[in-house]
Amino acid sequence: MADAKVIPFDDDRARGNVQRPGRRRAAAGVARRDRAEPAAVRAAGDADGRAAVVPGQASGVEPPAGVRAPAPRPAEGAGADGGWEQRLASGLAFLRRRVTGEYEVDEFGYDRELTDQVLMTLLRPLYEKYFRVEVRGIENIPAEGGALVVANHSGTLPLDGLMMQVAVHDNHPAQRHLRLLAADLVFVLPVVNELARKAGHTLACAEDAERLLRRGEVVGVMPEGFKGIGKPFGDRYKLQRFGRGGFVSTALRAGVPIVPCSIVGAEEIYPMVGNAKTLARVLGLPYFPVTPTFPWLGPLGAVPLPTKWTIQFGEPIATDGYPAEAAEDPMLMFNLTDQVREQIQHTLYKLLVQRRSVFF
Repeated sequence: MADAKVIPFDDDRARGNVQRPGRRRAAAGVARRDRAEPAAVRAAGDADGRAAVVPGQASGVEPPAGVRAPAPRPAEGAGADGGWEQRLASGLAFLRRRVTGEYEVDEFGYDRELTDQVLMTLLRPLYEKYFRVEVRGIENIPAEGGALVVANHSGTLPLDGLMMQVAVHDNHPAQRHLRLLAADLVFVLPVVNELARKAGHTLACAEDAERLLRRGEVVGVMPEGFKGIGKPFGDRYKLQRFGRGGFVSTALRAGVPIVPCSIVGAEEIYPMVGNAKTLARVLGLPYFPVTPTFPWLGPLGAVPLPTKWTIQFGEPIATDGYPAEAAEDPMLMFNLTDQVREQIQHTLYKLLVQRRSVFF
């Protein structure tokens, strides 16, 4: 395997030999699926004259500020979409569209239907049950229009990016989709390449990032790159260098806000106590991690530790007030980059002080 070449985010070059898959349009004449309307459940008085509780009816108690009220439960024996018959019909229709090619992907290869119905479903148990992710400040991501989410990177394997993607989709009132920017190593690995494209990820270059932002997408970037995800356990929660400020330049050109994001919990899933550099060079990898369980326990050592995660989205930093030529001002880019980095680092320390335990 050849040495992986990481394309820096602030490189304004085109994507080179990385090709975008073509856009497939849905075939005409596909019948729309009818959703069965659940029957209304009437309240009935019991023998004591008390009103029975209607499933899904509001209880009159307002949820705390910033906390989303849970979705109403369906009536007994009925599924979320009107019963198991409706779920089965939806599943069969989904499989038919997959087989016949009657689905659509954008110019970057993003398959929204597959992401929502399959990939998110597979990641959600890891997000909700295993890492028990707590999300704060989701309101700082705008309900519409472009935004650039800048986060710290850690954990030996890039699970933090996937958990951040689920956090935005499942907690934002508008169920926005986070489009992550990844290094070119992701797009040369078999299987991983296709899955990353389908999930909406694209190459971490300024050209693609700016196009997505101008289209009104929420884009996620982790400027530390391999320096952050592959750092030793002794340097946990210490931010590495943020590059030359390419993400700030892109946000300035697109006129979108920068949303700092701090992730606590990912550093401990694979405590990296060593790096087999010779083996990494042979395999063409940026690093080869050695943890207390890997490679000593074989495949079992690749199971992450069940740490408790917190993802906090900070106050957005506006960029639309700067003139067009501001993107070429190196001093401004340095100052904004430092501001974003300091805000993320300060929030990390704050969350660590508030944390009761790594696992609880």
